[in-house]
Amino acid sequence: MIFDRRAVRAHRSRAAGRLGGVASVIDDLAQRLLSRLDDTTMSFTQALDIGGRGIVAPILAQRHIDVVSIDLSPAMAQRSGGHAVTADEECLPFAPASFDLIVAHLALHWVNDLPGALLQLRQSLKPGGLFLASMPVLGTLASLRSTLLATEEALTGRAAPRISPFPDLRDCASLLQRAGFALPVVELEDIALSYANPLKLLRDLQAAGENNAIAKRSRAIPPRSLFPATLAALPRTDNRVTVELRMAILTGWAP
Repeated sequence: MIFDRRAVRAHRSRAAGRLGGVASVIDDLAQRLLSRLDDTTMSFTQALDIGGRGIVAPILAQRHIDVVSIDLSPAMAQRSGGHAVTADEECLPFAPASFDLIVAHLALHWVNDLPGALLQLRQSLKPGGLFLASMPVLGTLASLRSTLLATEEALTGRAAPRISPFPDLRDCASLLQRAGFALPVVELEDIALSYANPLKLLRDLQAAGENNAIAKRSRAIPPRSLFPATLAALPRTDNRVTVELRMAILTGWAP
């Protein structure tokens, strides 16, 4: 087990009341994903929104699509904007061929069995249905990861895993094929997030429910100086810290 799913649920529940501070960023990323709907002439009537944080479902509803929204956290599911269901992406409670569109926006990178989850999602699609997903891939938060590891090792002589391992972009298409999707396409969106105060980066990650949920994370209280020293050591341009989000956009069709 790579991720502690109970921690993922707890983080998302705490974030449910704090999303306002990051809503503009999540909305921009969702618009990038959902713009792929404009590339098809197919009309969708019944969609499944996975982990959309109250951003995805309203956009789909504007397209006159009936939406069921699921989240691992009951509190986050309630603010989804669709018909809310508390459910685990690793064990979907839907009959085969229930939806003609499934959207998973920044929702699958905390899943332990990603191949199994993708298989269930494909089975939940009607024949000819569309699967759209976004997820961070290798290279995301690279400067924060390397600086944090180096700072903790300098302070304590060892470093604990504090940032999620991300899949490689090259693996995403093969995962779609393995799950049985037809015409798999994987595209990369490179997004730079700039901060005058890098402490806001950590607060934004918490507000989005993206705290550390690695199963083997350290439970010990970190040195008080760890995060201030890490933030001070991050590279700056024009007195601003820029962090990387490498977002893969996955598209696949149910045969």
